[in-house]
Amino acid sequence: MEALNVPMADTPVVTFWEGEIVDTKNYTFFTGKWEATQEDDTRHWSKFSSFSPLMAQVESDGGKSLDLSNYPYIFMRWKEQYFVNVGTDCGLTIAGFYYICFSCSDGSISGFYYDPNSSPYQKLELKSTNDGRSGFSFSSYELQ
Repeated sequence: MEALNVPMADTPVVTFWEGEIVDTKNYTFFTGKWEATQEDDTRHWSKFSSFSPLMAQVESDGGKSLDLSNYPYIFMRWKEQYFVNVGTDCGLTIAGFYYICFSCSDGSISGFYYDPNSSPYQKLELKSTNDGRSGFSFSSYELQ
C-alpha cells in the first residue's frame, strides 16, 4: 500500500501487507492475536451487514461449523507487516489490522481498522470497475 501526503515523510510511504482469509478451518472469525478479544471481533464483524446471517453460529462456536465456500462474501483480516521505504519515525503506525469484507457479486471491498490505541472503526472502502471487461479491476490488488 502507498500512503500519500504523510506529514512527516518526504515521499509516499509504502507498506507491506499480509492477509488471512476466514475459511473457518485455518482462520476463524476470532482473531486470537494483535490485542483483539472475541468481543472486539464480534463488534467489528457486526459492522458488515453480510455478517448478520452468520452471527449466531459465530457466537456459538466461532463459526467453525460454517461452510463459507459458496457464501457471496469473503471475510479477511489484513495486517501491515512493515514499512518498505521509510523508518518507523514517519508518523504512521502499523500496530493494528483491518477486518475486511469482499463482495463476490460487485467486487467491492470494505473494512474497519482495529487498534486499541487508535480511533475506532476507521473505514476502508474500495470500489471496483470492470472497464468493459469481465471480472473486477482496482488500481492494483491481488488475493492469493
